[in-house]
Amino acid sequence: MAERKLADDSFSLSEKRGNGILRREIWVSGRGEVVRYNLAYIHHGIHQGDNGRVVGYDNAHGVHHRHYMGQVTPFDFVSFADVEERFEKDWTAFRRKK
Repeated sequence: MAERKLADDSFSLSEKRGNGILRREIWVSGRGEVVRYNLAYIHHGIHQGDNGRVVGYDNAHGVHHRHYMGQVTPFDFVSFADVEERFEKDWTAFRRKK
């Protein structure tokens, strides 16, 4: 069964919400299981490297990993819901620090 792109969303954030862009891409299998994902908070004014990605999670190249200001670290995958929760916590915490 072929995979299909379930979500391809970009949201521009107001200055109050941190400026930048929230990016969300999700691919699912024919059975509806998440097989690929890319979640990112992008703000070129904060970080110019990594295509402006300040905080992000994806599983490109078959490895689940976290991007943070240009550093990439693997993490133990539990579920896609867990990844979404981690991402939400990371980018909102970063926004508060600014």
